[in-house]
Amino acid sequence: MGSCRTDYALAGLATSGQELRVWVWVKMDYPSCAALCVKFRVASRQPVMKQLCTHSEESLRGSTGMGESRREEGQSSPIPPMQFPAFERKRQSAMQGSRELDLSSARVTKRHRKLLLKNPPTVRALNSSTSSSWDRLSLIQEARKLLVKQVCAKYKSNAKRTVTPHHVSRIFVEDRYKLLYCEVPKAGCSNWKRVLMVLGGVASSTREIKHDAVHYGNHLKRLDSFDHQGIAWRLETYTKVLFVREPFERLVSAFRDKFENPNTYYHPVFGKPIISKYRANASLAALRTGTGVTFKEFMQYLLDVHRPVGMDIHWEHVNQLCSPCLLDYDFIGKFENIEEEANFLLQRTGAPANLTFPRFKDRHPQAARTSVHITEQYFAQLNASERQRAYDFYYMDYLMFNYSKPFTDLY
Repeated sequence: MGSCRTDYALAGLATSGQELRVWVWVKMDYPSCAALCVKFRVASRQPVMKQLCTHSEESLRGSTGMGESRREEGQSSPIPPMQFPAFERKRQSAMQGSRELDLSSARVTKRHRKLLLKNPPTVRALNSSTSSSWDRLSLIQEARKLLVKQVCAKYKSNAKRTVTPHHVSRIFVEDRYKLLYCEVPKAGCSNWKRVLMVLGGVASSTREIKHDAVHYGNHLKRLDSFDHQGIAWRLETYTKVLFVREPFERLVSAFRDKFENPNTYYHPVFGKPIISKYRANASLAALRTGTGVTFKEFMQYLLDVHRPVGMDIHWEHVNQLCSPCLLDYDFIGKFENIEEEANFLLQRTGAPANLTFPRFKDRHPQAARTSVHITEQYFAQLNASERQRAYDFYYMDYLMFNYSKPFTDLY
């Protein structure tokens, strides 16, 4: 079996009556060794500030090979599930820049600041200089996952809920590299599906996969296509991946794609009822085809509690699409830095060295990507009250994924 070289790091302190508890992370480099959270108990009469061990023993048990005893018959994989031991996860979360957890930044709201102050060690670590890109990315990952847990604990019910097929209906499965990717439309999902198809052997490169093959080729399996045991086993042993995007930018990107370009589904299914309800003196042609929906009309539909047509995955909340409070994602990436973060993840999962996240845009390539500036132009068509209601509508996504307020007049 070989020997294990170990590294130690202080993870936290806590008191219980007269007892001092010290948590220490033990890192063991030999592949078969595990990461342990070791507790020492010492009698003490001195009060000690409470700090939480970043990861519970229960989560460690879930990341140190529980799947081996529950491996499904006929399941083979040359790649073990990606391991993010707690001592690495702390280093594994700082990628978009330290401002993501910079408590002095004006871009961080009071609510964010209150939640982030609960974890001073991580914040201090992010404000110090890191020597490598991997350290920075590791720190950012840990901070993002911690924030999601804190927001979920504060705003969502703590009652244990059963994972149903509905909760995992947007999750795509890559069995060989043990990846579960939750699809968030307009946050790089087309190119992520291309990556999964290459990993699964459907194609040799992402460049050769056309848009229709990505979305309509049925080359990828969804997690809800498995039975209950298959779903539970994969959730326990695979690397769960989620990529998100600034909510207003994602919304504008969806509007531009679906309503400003010819579309045989969104114009008749969404455009016709939107124009019928929100446009005074609409022309017969507009009512018949559903083309020409304005951004203001679209926002009236979105913010209407009595919508004439239901929601769609392209502008649905991430919380509804991917259930982050229930599924405990191992990796939370951001569209704003998608190439670096996705390539970091691919390296950690043992993907082929020549596979990198695609840069190209094959859907309406002549149109500029939706940016901060373009988003501001669209929201300038709304009044202050409408912008506030839109921010309130996506508030949980803003808070959970640490995006700052897009406009200064929002409260």
